[in-house]
Amino acid sequence: MIFCWLPFGQSRFVMSPLVIQIIGTKKCSETRKAERFFKERGVTAHFRDAAQKELSAGEIKNICNAVGGLDAIIDRGGKEFEKRNLKYISVDWMKALQRWPKLLKTPIVRCGGRATVGPAKETWQ
Repeated sequence: MIFCWLPFGQSRFVMSPLVIQIIGTKKCSETRKAERFFKERGVTAHFRDAAQKELSAGEIKNICNAVGGLDAIIDRGGKEFEKRNLKYISVDWMKALQRWPKLLKTPIVRCGGRATVGPAKETWQ
């Protein structure tokens, strides 16, 4: 289990386990690899199926801030991007990512205020 010090009140600190969240879809092989990676190392990771429970605008903004912008999380080479014919259309990407979560590059691994997009085993270690 991974621990970090979190502020508790004004003068005390308490040791708290970090929560690792994996966002993806059950059908995505890279997401399954990320789940297996953490499971093999004995790290508890919470899986969130983006196809069943959409991300809020605030969550998308937090992920974008952590990974370097909105373009970093959009899967422009994926089937959903082509299916929706988004290459030639101007789109409100925040709404599009909420409506069509398969547009996200997966897996998105979050821990605290940090996040990674796609397979990033070197970063996860």
